[in-house]
Amino acid sequence: MKNTVLSKLRNLDAYPKVNEDFFTRSLSGGIITLVSSLAILLLVFSEFRLYLHTVTETKLLVDTSRGETFRINFDITFPAIPCSILSVDAMDISGEQHLDIKHDIIKKRINTNGDVIESKPDGIGAPKIEKPLQRHGGRLEQNETYCGSCFGAEQSDDDCCNSCEEVRDAYRRKGWAMTNADLIDQCKREGFFERIKEQEGEGCNVHGSLEVNRVAGNFHFAPGKTFHQSNIFFDDLMSVHKDSYNISHRINRLAFGEYFPGVVNPLDGGHWTHETSNGMYQYFIKVVPTIYTDIRGRTVKSNQYSVTEHFKDLEYISPNSQPGVFFYYDFSPIKVTFKEEHSSFLHFITNICAVIGGIFTVAGIIDTFVYHGQRRMKKKMEIRKFR
Repeated sequence: MKNTVLSKLRNLDAYPKVNEDFFTRSLSGGIITLVSSLAILLLVFSEFRLYLHTVTETKLLVDTSRGETFRINFDITFPAIPCSILSVDAMDISGEQHLDIKHDIIKKRINTNGDVIESKPDGIGAPKIEKPLQRHGGRLEQNETYCGSCFGAEQSDDDCCNSCEEVRDAYRRKGWAMTNADLIDQCKREGFFERIKEQEGEGCNVHGSLEVNRVAGNFHFAPGKTFHQSNIFFDDLMSVHKDSYNISHRINRLAFGEYFPGVVNPLDGGHWTHETSNGMYQYFIKVVPTIYTDIRGRTVKSNQYSVTEHFKDLEYISPNSQPGVFFYYDFSPIKVTFKEEHSSFLHFITNICAVIGGIFTVAGIIDTFVYHGQRRMKKKMEIRKFR
């Protein structure tokens, strides 16, 4: 019984063996074997590299996320606007507003050659007069708590404005333009106008980030400290003439969210030069939510964006329009996901088997043709020899 089973298994052998006495080895066969072996090694190495290389799978999904915030990272240079009068404002369609933003923002003063003069967080300098003017009219005395006047903009009897910025904020809440800044004690103490004159002719590099709601909105860089009333912007820095503003700018970096491999921010490195003064440059941005997952499973939630640009000359539009660089953004309802993956090991083994089997088969066919061609040539030579 055992011999019968073994005999049946022996009959299933698809690779019958040939006695070595019947082998014929040739020089051409050795060359073909060597070439085919090298080809197998090269192709196997190539397949192994492809197996180690990650492939990125892309999917489009409906974006169902809500109630989130996201970060806008920027680095923008204004060669002709000094840092002292450049402000950053942001607002969205939900009604949230952030005017003259200072946190998470660094301003670098630059000269006409683009060299950095000074770099520091945005803010007001230290007072220059030791005894500031109190709200009741006298100077600050020893052991007395400082409470500066808001110059008519107080909302209650207990309000105090202890800095030029607080006075300006009080004026904004009232909807007033601060045309009398040269008479305000806080602004004089802090050297507000001296700093403006000192920075005349300079430029400014602004870089930092904004944390905003994940709804449509805008942020902008505008010369002059602004306030908002009835959805119209006005300039409260009356000592600097509007027609002297030049909004030429260079966008070193603008990203909506964190970096991930392969992201392309179309505005990075872009620049625009305004030969004349007084204008409004607008960027209309469509933000596409993006989720990137690397080969180790780490996930980065970020965004990509596309953009269109438009320039308005303020001579031909509303006199209340404000010069500056405006970025209007809105979100796409479609979310893109990128996921890094390896090709499967079984797919790799299949390709290796296909490479080895295919090359050996082709090499065998070539060797057969060469061998039979050599035999025919040899026979012809023998026939000519006997003749």
